[in-house]
Amino acid sequence: MTSSFAIPSAVIAISLIACVTDLRTQRIPNVLTFGAAIAGLVAHTALGGATGALTASSGWLTGLIIFLPFFALGGMGGGDVKLLAALGAWLGAYETLYVALYAGAAGGALAVVVASSRGYLRVALTNVLDILRYWCESGIRPVPNFTLDTPDAPRLAYALPMFLGVVVTLWL
Repeated sequence: MTSSFAIPSAVIAISLIACVTDLRTQRIPNVLTFGAAIAGLVAHTALGGATGALTASSGWLTGLIIFLPFFALGGMGGGDVKLLAALGAWLGAYETLYVALYAGAAGGALAVVVASSRGYLRVALTNVLDILRYWCESGIRPVPNFTLDTPDAPRLAYALPMFLGVVVTLWL
């Protein structure tokens, strides 16, 4: 099996498994994210030596850095951060940026669909404005009652937009 087939296949499989588990349980298991990250590092090292290890490490770090602020602000789960980092270990830094970009676009579109379907769109848009006002007044930090801990807010399994981001990145 060549790396031109193995790496995209692994990335699609990892993101698809994460998507299914996130949709079913609202969790992405650590065994998947950490296992995938380690497997990506091993695969790249086996295929490219030190250069491959650097590709995997920089991709993992890029994925971690991109989503970590959203987690710190309470707007994203830790599994989502670890998933992007794990995918980054397979894709490298450059492609990880694109996965995050396309996942953000897909996530925004899906959030509008979810909010609309639950009659929550107006509230969601008002909440975004309230968050921006809070940040302008108090600095960028978690906003009380506007985090994942808020029980009545609709949830979006973010592995789904990440899967879409992976598909678009690999396709383009």
